[in-house]
Amino acid sequence: MTGQEALAKAVATLQDAGVEGAARDARRLLAHALEIDAGRVTLILPDPMGVAQVAAFEQMIAERCRRVPVSHLTGRRAFYGRTFEVGPDVLDPRPETETLVAEALKRPFLRVLDLGTGSGCIVATLLAETGVEAFGIGTDLSPHALAIAGRNAARLGVSDRVQFHAGNWFEAVPSGADFDLIVSNPPYIAADEMPGLAPEVRDFEPRMALTDEGDGLACYRIISARAQAYLVRGGRLMVEIGPTQGQAVAQMMENAGFAEIRVVADLDGRDRVVSGEKPRNA
Repeated sequence: MTGQEALAKAVATLQDAGVEGAARDARRLLAHALEIDAGRVTLILPDPMGVAQVAAFEQMIAERCRRVPVSHLTGRRAFYGRTFEVGPDVLDPRPETETLVAEALKRPFLRVLDLGTGSGCIVATLLAETGVEAFGIGTDLSPHALAIAGRNAARLGVSDRVQFHAGNWFEAVPSGADFDLIVSNPPYIAADEMPGLAPEVRDFEPRMALTDEGDGLACYRIISARAQAYLVRGGRLMVEIGPTQGQAVAQMMENAGFAEIRVVADLDGRDRVVSGEKPRNA
């Protein structure tokens, strides 16, 4: 079987299963099966595939028909120009989260705290984009997620500038630590919204990274109320939000005494980040 024949068969199979973007997904999975860059797929389509390659490719296509995410099948996901290890233990890095990173990088920082770090994509990217003097801490409830975060930090060459600690929000932060930047992409999907999610998300990503099992705002209440105790004067708090949560989260920050509160839209024009500063006279 040539690459072209295998690809055509896979696209038809995915389309029959109702998978959107069948051609795109099939090409990405074929590249993974052949262990080549996705940009080289067209070049090898006329070539015959090995028996083991065909078997691996067809198995991945069968899994994709069950709505297993492509990233879980390949074990990696692109984010902010870099490639991260992912899997069922962490939330997939998404393009929307790049808005949070871009906003955070608009001002220099020396110490950053990433609450609910997951794959570590936010804190590792922030450190990779800054000078060697910057240091970060990532916290998460899941030891499996922290293991992935550690490997991602090593892959990006920042493992000597970041620590990962297991625990619930600020409880995992070492005593006495303070920061000039706190970032978080917490669970913000309301429990009653979960059934409407795409099966790739609802059925295969870690539920505790998606929802607070309530109204989707519980984590922001905790973070907003406690963050100032861990920020230096003038330090920033920045959180990713769902597109309908900007006003509510901004109000929480205002109630907690933050200043310079802003709601930032993503590239699609949807509210995506809320930021605030600890007053310099606090």
